[in-house]
Amino acid sequence: MVAGGAGFIGSHLCDRLVADANVICVDNFVTGAEENIDLLLKNEHFKFIKHDLRENLNLSQLPELDEFKIKYQGVQQIYHLACPTSPRDYRRLPIETLEANALATKHLLDMAVEYEARLVFSSTSAIYGEPEKSKPFTEDHWGFIDHLGKRSCYNEGKRFAETMVVNFGEHRHVDWRIARVFNTYGPRLKAEDGRLIPDFVSRALNNRPLIIFGSPHAMSTFCYISDIVDGLMKLMASDTTGVYNLGHPDAVEIGKVAATIIALTNSTSKVDIDNQIPDYIVRQGIPNITKARDQLGWFPLISLAQGLEKTIDYIKAHQGVLGVKA
Repeated sequence: MVAGGAGFIGSHLCDRLVADANVICVDNFVTGAEENIDLLLKNEHFKFIKHDLRENLNLSQLPELDEFKIKYQGVQQIYHLACPTSPRDYRRLPIETLEANALATKHLLDMAVEYEARLVFSSTSAIYGEPEKSKPFTEDHWGFIDHLGKRSCYNEGKRFAETMVVNFGEHRHVDWRIARVFNTYGPRLKAEDGRLIPDFVSRALNNRPLIIFGSPHAMSTFCYISDIVDGLMKLMASDTTGVYNLGHPDAVEIGKVAATIIALTNSTSKVDIDNQIPDYIVRQGIPNITKARDQLGWFPLISLAQGLEKTIDYIKAHQGVLGVKA
């Protein structure tokens, strides 16, 4: 089962999982999109349930799942990705974001107890708070968060959800894993939703200025979606509970990302610097992925240039932009 399976990461995860398993995708389309799972809807090993997981869900009572024999076989794996993740979405939906991390997490953990299913919770690098200079975050970093800030519904919501997952593991014997996902990009990200790469690509394809908030020398990391999906699947298959960073360990200057996108799109866009940084934008930390590399055998394989080309092709097709070569 993939909760939030029509979203960016969730839909790519469903694409991979359905090759070897029956997949139940649950989403309410608040931030996910039906077009992300259009092709999957024709697959006999894929079932979609439109449901808001802030409300309890009884899989055994759904006739559309009879084919999967839920009443007798239950579910063996639960991926929890049900939460708004883009800055503009959780600014627009703060209560829904909090409830996704509290109520939806509780309902999915109850389901894991009922079916004795393994659960992977998709958390975020945002729980670490502001990075200390350029020092990479390890999983034992506690973080420093403004719990009353504009992003707190997301940051603190994820921290609370992690606490719930760990306590369900200790007291109700849930077999859990937590993935702290860092900056991820690729096809199906919404253009201009407050995330850097889709915003830059959308603007470059339309020859509009690429706006860098703050210094162009600020560093960030970007991990392509297929690598993150691979990490989530390796984490689910692992034999140990725990928390793992998933992200690209190599940082790059924001200005260089902008220049690369302009070059790949043959755009006439210029780069503008805006020192008035919106409150939904924060400095991104760098992951230390030693634990994931050593224990899961996971390491990102897709280079930034390769990932950008695939992302540009998708956004170009999605926007219907003509005459601009990627």
